[in-house]
Amino acid sequence: MTTLNILMAQLNTLVGDFEGNTAKVIDTIVQAEARHAAPVVVFPELTLSGYPPEDLLLRPSIALRVQQSLDRILAAVGDAWVVLGYPRMRDDGLHNVAAVLHRGEIVAEYSKQCLPNYQVFDEKRYFVPGGAPCVVQIQGVPVGLSICEDIWEEGPAASAAAAGAELLININSSPYHRGKRQERWDLVSGRARQTGMAIVYVNQVGGQDELVFDGGSFAVNPDGAVSAAVPNFEEGLYWLRYAAAGRRLEGLAVSPPMDELEATWRALVLGVRDYVDKNGFRGVVLGLSGGVDSALTLAVAVAALGPDRVEAVMMPFRYTAQMSVEDAAEQSALLGVTHKVISIEPIYEAFMHSLAEEFAGTEVDTTEENLQARCRGVLLMSISNKKGYLVLTTGNKSEMAVGYSTLYGDMAGGFDVLKDVPKTLVFQLCRYRNTLGPCIPQRVIDRPPSAELRPDQKDEDSLPPYDILDRILELYVEEDYSAQAIIATGMDRDHVHRVVRLVDLNEYKRRQAPIGVRITRRGFGRDRRYPITSGWKIGE
Repeated sequence: MTTLNILMAQLNTLVGDFEGNTAKVIDTIVQAEARHAAPVVVFPELTLSGYPPEDLLLRPSIALRVQQSLDRILAAVGDAWVVLGYPRMRDDGLHNVAAVLHRGEIVAEYSKQCLPNYQVFDEKRYFVPGGAPCVVQIQGVPVGLSICEDIWEEGPAASAAAAGAELLININSSPYHRGKRQERWDLVSGRARQTGMAIVYVNQVGGQDELVFDGGSFAVNPDGAVSAAVPNFEEGLYWLRYAAAGRRLEGLAVSPPMDELEATWRALVLGVRDYVDKNGFRGVVLGLSGGVDSALTLAVAVAALGPDRVEAVMMPFRYTAQMSVEDAAEQSALLGVTHKVISIEPIYEAFMHSLAEEFAGTEVDTTEENLQARCRGVLLMSISNKKGYLVLTTGNKSEMAVGYSTLYGDMAGGFDVLKDVPKTLVFQLCRYRNTLGPCIPQRVIDRPPSAELRPDQKDEDSLPPYDILDRILELYVEEDYSAQAIIATGMDRDHVHRVVRLVDLNEYKRRQAPIGVRITRRGFGRDRRYPITSGWKIGE
């Protein structure tokens, strides 16, 4: 009876690092060949270049870099059967391929047939589609190849089965959003039942700019049962066996599904860690206001980097409540981070003195509030420059949506941890984090949210309650409902029109905002590209 020993190489690669990624591939192959004779080693989509390489794929040297990496890998491949993803230039253009390498040769190359061009994907910008299945005999087992989006369409899997494949290997760079693991399981299970093939699904892991890849590689038998599943958000090498006689995959336990709050927390932590480390920052600095958003941001930063690489700065002003100062100090002490207090009062007064002539004869308004935020931004960016720290901003998705933020103030920084986290979810994540150990003072969670830019200010003085706001935003931003369609669900007409108008008006702010971890089906940034200058009318 033929048995294939299959290694799912759930790797965390670095986009554009051909040398480093190639070294990882070779090291994995060496380990696999030392453990089993003629193993099948499966790597994620576009492993050599990392994913998504974006316009690096348009560089003239891309073909040379790929070939140099392939030459090194082929020289290292012995009896293993290596399934590897990389970009391949051909006469008709660039292809996203999965190749089978064996004994120093490329046995076969399969070109991805279905090129996603929605949400965060732009593959039609770079690649031409393949048009034929690829089935390779591996130790007498007919194995079909497919790449990521191919499994989401019926055609590629069906054509591989029609070409005689009994086992399908699907390599992926599939980014995380909330609920994604179950979506993948349901989809791949359905494909297995439709085609009668066992399917091995291998996904990459790690953060790449705003995207987080959660891994979660798994295997499905022809009856649709998930027979093996590896942990999400963890890099690792995982073995399973394919018994040709029964067409069964086995050998790994099924990793239990994460609670959605835990998965979201892990995505935020991984996204921050990889952005900071892959870009070479020594650490991070953030403004810790005593509010819930900065409290959660600090907690994520410490989980990602450790307390020694995190600095929290409280920057009080005349409107800052004493409890805010106390709570910020308490959380910093609980987490063991460097904590500094720098008043913005003298900085603000210096600015106001310089602007006195310009402001003469005008009333106090949001200009003075924004100036407070900009004083804080200057301080944080200066610390960043001096110490080589990345400034983490603390705005959440609800605020980003409606422009409840200050350009060059609280938006000044390099990475926004909560950019795709609605305010209601911020509170849930704070409570979740506190189940892991003392972290965020309870009154930070319980007190009404306030920017503390004027006396007795509350967020809900100028915004609908957050549960209402977030529901409107979910329907408008993520589900593409019109204002009228949202109103038809029972939402208040005035709330809806006001929120939708604010979303539309503040595109110019979001275009200048730092990137942040994507955890929903549609985040601001790669996902949602709306014009700043537009005659679009709300309700349409």
